Amino acid sequence: MGRNRKEVCPIIIIDYKDAHPIYEQIVERFKTLILKGVMQPDEQMPSVRSLAMELSINPNTIQKAYADLERQGFIYTVKGRGNFVADDSGLAQKRRSEYLDQILKLAREVMEIGMPKEQIIHEIEAL
Repeated sequence: MGRNRKEVCPIIIIDYKDAHPIYEQIVERFKTLILKGVMQPDEQMPSVRSLAMELSINPNTIQKAYADLERQGFIYTVKGRGNFVADDSGLAQKRRSEYLDQILKLAREVMEIGMPKEQIIHEIEAL
């Protein structure tokens, strides 16, 4: 763990050198944890206050991240009880589709600048 990083129960890692805002880093990390099944449907999210204290950041930043996660369908709020992981059955497929779109867009771009399709396929297969 370097000087520019703060780690919380290896769940959330904030990189202060990253150009992305802190709330976006939190959103992306929770989305990954949910999609990988590390956080299960109906599991309670850390409270805004406790996560803000652990990360030493403003609670409004956590609240903004949670609002974004809820808007995207990754979590839901139960009034007076907190935030919980939503059932992710359709979310994983949606995320895969988004990634595939990005891969295809990049493949088109590298083909336009002269990389042969075979080389792209070879690089992907090498993964």
